[in-house]
Amino acid sequence: MSTENLNIAVIGAGITGITTAYNLLKRGCHVTVFERHPYPAMETSFANGGQLSASNAEVWNSWGTMLKGIKWMFTPGAPLLVGPRPGWHKLSWMAEFVAAIPRYEENTITTARLAMEARHHLRTIAAEEGIDFNCEERGILHVYRGRKDFEAAARVTSLLAKAGLERKAVTPQDIRSIEPALHGDFHGGFYTPSDFTGDIHKFTAGLSRACERLGAKMRFGVDVRSITPGTRSVEIGFSLSEAEPRTREAQVATFDSIVICGGVGSRQLAAKAGDRMNVYPVKGYSITVELPERADQDAAPWTSLLDDQAKIVTSRLGASRFRVAGTAEFNGYNKDIRAARVEPLIAWCRRHFPKMSTRQVIPWAGLRPMMPDMVPRVMHGRNPRVFYNTGHGHLGWTLSAATADAVGALVAQRPNSLS
Repeated sequence: MSTENLNIAVIGAGITGITTAYNLLKRGCHVTVFERHPYPAMETSFANGGQLSASNAEVWNSWGTMLKGIKWMFTPGAPLLVGPRPGWHKLSWMAEFVAAIPRYEENTITTARLAMEARHHLRTIAAEEGIDFNCEERGILHVYRGRKDFEAAARVTSLLAKAGLERKAVTPQDIRSIEPALHGDFHGGFYTPSDFTGDIHKFTAGLSRACERLGAKMRFGVDVRSITPGTRSVEIGFSLSEAEPRTREAQVATFDSIVICGGVGSRQLAAKAGDRMNVYPVKGYSITVELPERADQDAAPWTSLLDDQAKIVTSRLGASRFRVAGTAEFNGYNKDIRAARVEPLIAWCRRHFPKMSTRQVIPWAGLRPMMPDMVPRVMHGRNPRVFYNTGHGHLGWTLSAATADAVGALVAQRPNSLS
């Protein structure tokens, strides 16, 4: 079925929303993007770890993860922190997380395949639109301090191989050769040459401008207040985000279909549309280390790293910036930047890159939209005019270009009865 002249609304202007809008525009749709912030990519897509990493596709659904979460519950600087305060949303999410443990292998393989497809789409988009996003094609190096962790990673590597991903084992000598700036004693590692890195915020902002050139209407600074699906259209009620409550004048717009790409807000948006989307906000932290001096630039790594024990990832964003990200915090819709969570990232930099200054460090915290089984939802809701592209967790940057293509295909294949 032709998508020409279809009028589609995309809710959310993060990486998933903007790649979705772009895909729909390329399919001939008329697209309007709704975003509550005045600019694109201002939440989870602002300052993540930067990795486009099929090699990090392993889902977290395992008893080992559960035990670590319990062990680290009262350790402020732990890589995984589960807030002790109970709540129905958290408990229901945890129950579904446990229920998905038997699908660990299947979901890991599926996610890795999706990630490899996404890398191709993203490279194509960047080339066609001329987007500079500090892309570094240097692979990703995973490092392990002990034999036990290395052997566990070898089992993950065999799963990734089933998906078609090449991730090769490397020795401590290889590690030093791949990234000479890295200091530390490691038992071994795994290197994925096909993975790469880049600045998610720069890419999303650049693609947003491309969407505007292609005719998209960008409605920034608005709150979606209601979603009313019908048999022949979907009505959206919205108002200005920053207006005083008493002066917020409600407006209404009607579309053939909508695609909800609202990140951690997708749960509330889905409820407005009559659906259940059990996305939980898993907080992550990052620091951006400014490298103004040549000595600091020389001391910082260019190869992207993943330290499995510390659960820390890194990316070099051009000559003068170094991004370090990590931790997972289950603490509700809370974006407070806590010193106890930032300090381990800085300490890790000082330990492994002692000649790199950390005098200029910019901290950030964002909420990852995570489904209990860690598989993003690309689907339609109860009403087949309402679509979802959400729940990417820690792999939104990695998977977005592929899930955008998938939801674009779904929109194009609507039942004829809804024409």
